[in-house]
Amino acid sequence: MHRISTSDIVEAQPTVAKPPRTVRVAYFVSHPIQYQAPLLRRIAQELDIDLTVFFSSDLSVRGYKDAGFGVHVQWDVPLLDGYKYEFLPRMRESDTLGFAKPLNWGIFHRLRKGRIDVAWVSGYAQLFALNAIFAASLLRIPVILRSDSNLYDRVRSKKTLAAKRIFANLLRPAIAGVVTIGRANEKYWKHYFGEEFPLTRMPFAVDNDFFRRKALEAAPHRESLRRELGLEPGRPVILFASKLLTRKRCIDLIEAFIRLAPSPETSLAAYLLIVGDGEERAHLEARVRESGLASIRFLGFRNQTELPRLYDLCDVFVLPSVHEPWGLIVNEVMNVGRPVVVTDQVGCQPDLVHDGFNGFVYPAFDVDVLSQCLRRLIDDPALRATMGENSLRIIQQYSFEEDVAGLRRALALVVSGFAA
Repeated sequence: MHRISTSDIVEAQPTVAKPPRTVRVAYFVSHPIQYQAPLLRRIAQELDIDLTVFFSSDLSVRGYKDAGFGVHVQWDVPLLDGYKYEFLPRMRESDTLGFAKPLNWGIFHRLRKGRIDVAWVSGYAQLFALNAIFAASLLRIPVILRSDSNLYDRVRSKKTLAAKRIFANLLRPAIAGVVTIGRANEKYWKHYFGEEFPLTRMPFAVDNDFFRRKALEAAPHRESLRRELGLEPGRPVILFASKLLTRKRCIDLIEAFIRLAPSPETSLAAYLLIVGDGEERAHLEARVRESGLASIRFLGFRNQTELPRLYDLCDVFVLPSVHEPWGLIVNEVMNVGRPVVVTDQVGCQPDLVHDGFNGFVYPAFDVDVLSQCLRRLIDDPALRATMGENSLRIIQQYSFEEDVAGLRRALALVVSGFAA
């Protein structure tokens, strides 16, 4: 009989799980943005993503005169809480952002010193962003690019389009992957980088919980807000909220609304509230005075925490823009469960607005069709309610959790050993 010696015994070793690979991510973005701050806080909670945000400018923290709104803006939501960040050194302070405004330095040094694994860059239309892309390339750090570009852009000359194609061909080798915000953005990158280029969906989202919570808090006070604004009970409210710029086409909404009235003396069944400010305001107000309608009201600029009260008050939201990269305000309103009407040049419409299901999509500039859409929604409360419920269901798929999952997939594509 064979005797078993201690040398024959191999003790089973406990299996020790390898700790997850931590990825050091440097995110480069122009300035603190009210929409992005809560997303950055959420990403910072991921134990295996060591995120540091590098800003080119601090103008949104200091307060500034917004060129679009035409008023001094100081955001009333926290922009810097809950994540690591640094403002890059700059040549001089600037109250505006431009291709070379401000001029920053130190990107290469920070990438190398921080032993960064991935550079995540927002946009490519500023010198700051291009410096980050090419500094990372020199250090052989993979670059993930995110932008809100789409092919709905303004008409450009053949020469300009050719130059853009050449630029895209130069940029492409420096980019390891693109995170796309939606279908229109995905088409853009396939157009310029090719069908085979690695794309990962990281949808444009807002803080859904914030807007739902604030709207629920506002609902019991809806009638007091009506009285505050001088609105009669029971009349539907159509809402526009954006910068009053030419490309936002608020004038089309005003014209469509005017066409609903048989005459200036006849009271319409609805109100049109216009929230925002900007270079077009005087022109728009003059057109409203000329129409003689008292049911169109201008409410001026309203800050982030004020908007949910107005979303809750409205029955229909309209964004009549052209050349609109996305339109995050549509996300916000859909969280309150409202139907939305947008043009076919609003970037979010292929993803968020399903024509006839949770709102309407109409051809840009077509005032007659817009007026017909408004009429259908004003006259049919049941349709508004059904479309609003559909909006709420759709927007649940466009959350920060989806964004985190998309970012993780993108990181897994460019970093060996990182688990999506």
